[in-house]
Order: sequence, then structure tokens, then C-alpha cells
Amino acid sequence: MSGISSSILTTLRLKNPKLLLLEFCSCLSHLKIIHGHMIRTHSITDVFSASRLIAFCINPTFQSNLLTYAFSIFSQLENPNLFIYNALIQGFSASENPSQSLHFYTQLQSQGLFPDNITFPFLVKACTKLVSVYMGIQVHAQIIKHGLLNDVYVQNSVVHMYATFGDMKAARNIFRRMHRSNVVSWTSMIAGYSKCGDVKSARKLFDKMPEKNLVTWSIMISGYAKNSRFEKAVELFQVLQSEGVRANETVMVSVISSCAHLGALELGEKAHEYVERNNLDVNLILGTALVDMYARCGCIEKAIRVFEGLPERDTLSWTSLIAGLALHGYAEMALKYFEEMVNTGLTPRDITFTAILSACSHGGLVEKGLEIFESIKIDYGIQPRLEHYGCVVDLLGRAGKLAEAEKFVLNMPIEPNAPIWGALLGACRIHKNAEIAERAGKVLIQLLPEHSGYYVLLSNIYARTNKWESAENMRNMMKLKGVKKPPGYSLIVMEGKVHRFTMGDKLHPEIEKIERMWEEILRKIRLAGYSGNTADALFDIDEEEKENALYRHSEKLAIAFGIMKTKAGTPIRIVKNLRVCEDCHTATKFISKVFQQELIVRDRNRFHHFKEGGCSCMDYW
Repeated sequence: MSGISSSILTTLRLKNPKLLLLEFCSCLSHLKIIHGHMIRTHSITDVFSASRLIAFCINPTFQSNLLTYAFSIFSQLENPNLFIYNALIQGFSASENPSQSLHFYTQLQSQGLFPDNITFPFLVKACTKLVSVYMGIQVHAQIIKHGLLNDVYVQNSVVHMYATFGDMKAARNIFRRMHRSNVVSWTSMIAGYSKCGDVKSARKLFDKMPEKNLVTWSIMISGYAKNSRFEKAVELFQVLQSEGVRANETVMVSVISSCAHLGALELGEKAHEYVERNNLDVNLILGTALVDMYARCGCIEKAIRVFEGLPERDTLSWTSLIAGLALHGYAEMALKYFEEMVNTGLTPRDITFTAILSACSHGGLVEKGLEIFESIKIDYGIQPRLEHYGCVVDLLGRAGKLAEAEKFVLNMPIEPNAPIWGALLGACRIHKNAEIAERAGKVLIQLLPEHSGYYVLLSNIYARTNKWESAENMRNMMKLKGVKKPPGYSLIVMEGKVHRFTMGDKLHPEIEKIERMWEEILRKIRLAGYSGNTADALFDIDEEEKENALYRHSEKLAIAFGIMKTKAGTPIRIVKNLRVCEDCHTATKFISKVFQQELIVRDRNRFHHFKEGGCSCMDYW
């Protein structure tokens, strides 16, 4: 009987003692028995008694959708009251048909009833679910007309609606007028700013909040993660812990996903320990995030271990593991798990096929990759997407089948996009084919004239094949069009802190020590046979910076810092936002041999495990 108003119980007892059973009803069959009794005793005509039936139907704790039943009860009433209309507006606002809420609002007005502060929050909720800015503005006008804009519950709903629509100016105007703003309105504003990408304003409000709940913390942390401010997401999680707030599964998904993007294994492991220490439920979403994190942080063994321990798995969790194995170049193992997934009865999704085709590409499994590509349509009835075609081009191109890859692109049933032509151009770099590269490059420059990477790649292909005039022309075209190469950066985590390096970095507090360490590294690897390869550097950077900048690429500075700070025998893990250049790849192989140091580098395309002078990619990336 807890939570049931004593006045409701008293009224029901006076009207008909059997109506008390309504408050303890637990399923539709019981409801129908009581409804039948009310029809036989004519108590169904009593508006109050009928309202209790409808209140049961809209109760969100019951899984069955009883809104249709509620509507059938409503249609039998001659003079429904405001409570009944509000109940139906509330019920339909969260349904698959929220426009019905607007219909009931119109109907209550035609009955001469006046809406109250219960009516409008759910009416606003219906507009939000419909993503109807126009209807939202109309409801806002109705709120003003009925003098309810100063009600805190109504204000909260309107702020949330405008914030969800991304109209932060309108949301801010309501928020500033609130005399009693509470955690709900503050959280709505923070969510709105985060959704619009303005995490700076979101954090400013977050820091000013008089009180925060776990939802607020979750929205701010996920706001950072969704806006690629992964370091900030992890930092705020650390603040949450210092303030004694207990995170839930939703917060931990954002934190662990941020660690994955940063490649921060140490931080990811601490987050996993937090999950276990606090007995959080490793559900499908959190479990999949953990698998993805370990895979993307270069620890595929732990990714497999977590995956094998999941109590249940869906297609997405299988795909995360397969994609992780592909990143590391473990094609055969990826195929094993793909076949296991199919044998469990799960149907692969688009992203699953992208992951397994990528694995075949990195592993050089051309025939198997082509077989899987054909099965997408034949066995699963799925129309291959551009991503799948791109994987096949990469598969053929990496294997040196450039003519076949070009023919495949030209004969595609859908228009090839820039990434597909880019895959062909990348293959031409590996196999030094300037002829096909030139054709692919011209298409790419037409498709994406502002994309620097394709100019640079084509320039380097020309340079490697001694077509110096064409290389210089490409460089001049970049200058003429004002195209600039985005700065590369490398991340390394030391003692729980993320360190970011850029080419020629001078901002790091220990940069002088790092440069001295790099000079020492350079001296030792030169003795072992290393000589700088300026082929890529020639057109990647300005002329006057050639050799000096080549030796100060971001990953080289990160490696020097890692060797300075890491105990012997501890792997050094680095994440780079661009593809590793050929010289850095060569230098890192020498470093792994001379310093007997394992280095794990994740670039834009895949993982490179450097050990004893070799790389897991077999110089094929």
C-alpha cells in the first residue's frame, strides 16, 4: 500500500470496496475482471472510478502497452475530467505515437477544461519526442497564455525541450528567468550545450551548479567523450572519484571508451578495476566497451579474456573483438571468431563485415576476403555498402593487384567515394605505381579539393618514382589552393597523465631532456645502420625544415619520452592520429632492436608491434 494516497483509498472504499483491488492490480487479466465488475455495477460511469482504471493503464512500471485499453475506457466516458486527459497526455507522450497527446490537449480545450502544470510538462515531452520545433513553440505559447511559465516543473520541461532541439538561446532565456532552478534544469542546459559541441559552456555551468546528481556527472563526462575531448572525460572521472561520487555503468562506458580512443591502457585498467571493485554490472554495453578498450589499447589478449568472460554476447560485442583482431593484423583469429559468431546463430551486421574484410586485407587473405564479400549479398541478403567496397579495393591493392583493384572501382554498381579512391591511391604508394596513382589522385582532388592527404600522398608517389616535376607541380597546387596538412600528434600515457607531442614540439616541460634523449637514441641507431629517409619528408613539410623536422616527428619525441620514463622491459604504447611515415617506421624498428624495447604504436590504420628489429605489419601498412 506504500505510495498510494490514503485519500484515494478512502474514496474508492466509499464508492465500492471492491474497487480497492484496482490499487493492487498486477496484470491485464486482473484489470479486465475489475473493469467487467464496474460495467455490471454501473460504477464505470463514475469519472473518479474510471480515472483509476486509466491511471493503471498508463503506469510505466507495467511492461504491457495498455494505452489502447485506456483509450477504450476513455471513449465510454461522457464527461472525462482533467485528471483523465492529463493521464492520457502523459501516457501517449512516451509512446510510439506521441502526437496523440496533442490530440487530447485539443480535445480537453474543446470540453471547456483548463490545462494545469501537470498537462504541459507531458505535452512538451510529446513535442520533444516528435522532434517538432514548430509544435514545441506552439505549446510554449499556450503555456504563456495560461500563465504557467513561472511553474518550475513547466520551466524544466521547456528548458529540456529547447536544449534537446539545440536551440540554446531559447533554453538559456527560460533558464535565466527561473527563480528556483534545480538540478533538472541545470542538467538539461549542460546536456544541450554538450549536444551542440559547446563543452566549454557546458563545463562552465557544471562547475557553477549548486548541487549535482549522478545524471549530471554522466552527461558532462559523456559530453566530453562524444565531442572527442577524451582527456577531459578521464580527468572529470578522476574528480568524480575524489568527491566520493559512485559512478554507474553509463558513466563507466563513457570513461572506458575515452581510454580506448586515447590508447591509455593504464587508465583503462584502472577504470576496469573500478568496475570490479564497485560490483558494477558488466552488461552488454559495458562489456563491449571493455573489449574495445583493451583491443584499441594494444592488449588484444585481455580483450579476448574479457570477451570470453561476458555472460552474454550480441553481434556488436563479437564485432568489437573481430575489429580489434583486425587492427592488430590477426586475420586468422578474426576469421575464427567470425565463424564462431555465425555458428551461434547471430547475423553479422554491416560493421561486422567491414571488420572481417579489414582483417582479411591486413592479413593478405585475398581469396577469403573476396568470398566473404560475395556472401554479404548472396548468403545474407544485404546490399554491400561503400565501406565494404572500400575494403575490397584495399584487399586487392595491398596484395599488389592494382589493375584488378582499379577495374573493381570502375565497375562498381554505386558511385565510388573518396575513401575508395584513397584506398587505391594508398596501395599505389606501397607498390610504387605512379600511373594508376595519377588517375586515382586526379579523381580524389576533384572530389575533395581541400583534403591535404591526397596531395601529399600523390606527391610522395611521384617523388619515389623520380617524377620530380610532377611532384613539384602537386606541391605548388597545394600552395595555390591554400591546402594545408593537418598537424600530426602522438599520445603517450605516463603515471596516469596523457602527454601529447606534435612535430618539433617545444611546449612540453621536459622538452630539453627529451631532445637530448632523442639525440642519444639517434646516435645509437645510426651506429646500427639507420639513415634518415627523407622521401616522405620532402613533400610532407616545408623545404627548410627537412631533416631537422624529420628527426623530430611527434612519435619520435613520444618514444624518447617513453624511454626516459619507462623501466626496462616495460612496453611503450603510443597513439598517433596519422599514418606512421616510412622513416619513423624504420627508426622504430631500429630502436626496438638497439634498446631491446617493445614498442606498440597505433596509427590511423592499424597497430604496429615493434620488437627485436621487426614489426607485426611486416612492412605492409
